[in-house]
Amino acid sequence: MDLDGIVCPQCFGALKPSEPKTKIACVQCGRQFLVDPDSGVPLLFLDNQFSSAEDVTERIKAFYEKTPFPDYELVDSAATLRIKSERGFFARSLDEQIPHGARVLEAGCGTGQLSNFLGLTFDRQVVGADICLNSLRMAESFRQKNDIQNVRFLQMNLFKPVFRPESFDLVISNGVLHHTSDPCGGFRSIGKLVKKGGHIIIGLYNAYSRIPTDIRRAIFNLFGDRFRSLDYRLREKSLGERKKNAWFMDQYKNPHESKHTFGELLGWFKREGFEYLNGIPKPALLQNFSSDEKLFVKNAEGSGLDHFLVQTWQLLTGDREGGFFIMIGRKR
Repeated sequence: MDLDGIVCPQCFGALKPSEPKTKIACVQCGRQFLVDPDSGVPLLFLDNQFSSAEDVTERIKAFYEKTPFPDYELVDSAATLRIKSERGFFARSLDEQIPHGARVLEAGCGTGQLSNFLGLTFDRQVVGADICLNSLRMAESFRQKNDIQNVRFLQMNLFKPVFRPESFDLVISNGVLHHTSDPCGGFRSIGKLVKKGGHIIIGLYNAYSRIPTDIRRAIFNLFGDRFRSLDYRLREKSLGERKKNAWFMDQYKNPHESKHTFGELLGWFKREGFEYLNGIPKPALLQNFSSDEKLFVKNAEGSGLDHFLVQTWQLLTGDREGGFFIMIGRKR
């Protein structure tokens, strides 16, 4: 069991396997953690200290245990994962532009498709962390089946990380923080894990372009989940039924989500010592992605008026990604 660089989420003490081999012990505080016997994934989740009325963790965890996202349907090998991932601009560009030898954390990896894809490049180390054991089992099963050597998965609460500060060159958290009780606090927690000069990538639901999804959700609830064809993904013939169901559940049945704006996330960046570099969409007016876009190069962050106009345009022109936006920052 590889525990290199992993520490106790309670006291940050070193961890070591203990007898029997299904347990891990902290050499400092003595706390013990289990190892999942089916997958070998270390179970290092530590509860939040939030009040039970505020904490949505258990509800979100239970939801994704039943409906892991995304599903691996039609992705049965490393080759098909690479083909599928490279069809998307963001994943392909990320794989091409992450510096050689980088250490990467995906905080909230779900079923680990992005982590496994990034791990196909031999000269980087990738860690996928999530709260959902069912998702992690799927991720680890795919990793083992395809012998992806430089990826490992573990169960972790992003508010109680199992790594020391400044452990990673890149931290990715895509579509995760808006399902937590404290998105800003979650950003602060994982931001500490980024090395100085390293990068962070955050994906959140947008308060403007999420509105069409909210309207569809209300229609589905009113009419007993009929009229699913209102969602463009559920009309795609190329998607299997499992993937369609996973998308529907994630978008319309999730027990908790919050919405955010460009200005809000830029404020988080500034407070936690990150310089804005890039965004999808770009928050400055009349700036579009090019076919050879450099993800980690400084762009203008735009004015408040720019943010309003870009977000309004996204609302009016469609929400093919569920009203989602991404920003990339560099730690000062």
